Amino acid sequence: MKNKILIQHYCSPCGELVLGSLDNRLCLCNWVEEKHPGRVERRLQRLLEARFEQASSSVVQEAMRQLDQYFDGGRKNFDMPLLFAGTSFQKQVWSALLSIPYGATLSYAALALQIGVPSAVRAVANANGANALSLFIPCHRVIGSNHSLTGYGGGVAAKKFLLEWEQNVCRR
Repeated sequence: MKNKILIQHYCSPCGELVLGSLDNRLCLCNWVEEKHPGRVERRLQRLLEARFEQASSSVVQEAMRQLDQYFDGGRKNFDMPLLFAGTSFQKQVWSALLSIPYGATLSYAALALQIGVPSAVRAVANANGANALSLFIPCHRVIGSNHSLTGYGGGVAAKKFLLEWEQNVCRR
């Protein structure tokens, strides 16, 4: 593996995250305790032909600063150079996730409709689950059509925390 993804851990109020950068772009923000341990990281390493190295980078330091601001209630949008590693369909879904406003939610079905493939609800859900940039690409804002908090890589408790956090900040 010729590339190095520089990683550091970040303790958020709802769980520990691992942040990683490659070539001056953030490529990883994933939960340490997750639904499918290691799946996102293995896929990222394979697609980017990279290995992880515990080291600091200016990109990861900036991501930590922006996460601190988010969890302090002072930041509603992230401004980071992101590196998407996935299929063209996954990238299309992840780009659509970026348009969900802070404090809002959208169903998987509505997201499938938004990207022009209303019959691809399951594929949209799978792409959502493959998101390696949790929080920066706000997959926590996607919920079931019946408003249920369906699966989330960091667990339903983290998803509930994030949605309630954003709702409370919006009410201030």
